[in-house]
Amino acid sequence: MRGTDTHSRRASCEEFLYEEAQLLDDRKVIEWHENMVTKDIDYRVPIRTTRERSAETEFSNESYHMKEDWGTLKVRVDRMENDFAWSEDPPTMNRRFVTNVRVTNWDDEAEEITVRSNLLVHRLQSDDTDPDLISGERDDTLRRVDGDWRLAERRVLLDHTVVGTLSIIL
Repeated sequence: MRGTDTHSRRASCEEFLYEEAQLLDDRKVIEWHENMVTKDIDYRVPIRTTRERSAETEFSNESYHMKEDWGTLKVRVDRMENDFAWSEDPPTMNRRFVTNVRVTNWDDEAEEITVRSNLLVHRLQSDDTDPDLISGERDDTLRRVDGDWRLAERRVLLDHTVVGTLSIIL
């Protein structure tokens, strides 16, 4: 029985992540923010640093490409939607590939679940022929709200040490 529950839970998490990717790819960022994010969201993209192998982590605990909460995400989303988002005119064409989805806690009673996944974002702007590729691993906490999953926490660990402007939601 547990195998079926495990499969069902992972499938529902995958469906959430795929729906999220579709909304963001379709530039429906307001809908994403209103329907897929909790009010107490903690969204972080720490800067990767080049360190020796003995270092505990390659990621900064003090510097971030993005460190957002619900309010700052709302400002970011509203800016992406207004006429002054010049870096997005014409809009960037994004395609998110979400893979290797792993649910890391299985408490059937829990209202929160931890999910790890890999992400590849393929970005093209205007008539560019050379895409930007952004890859990394996401550690997410999903929470049940009114029967649906919502993103309560996200930590994106980019594979890059240098990243251009992040004008998109990862």
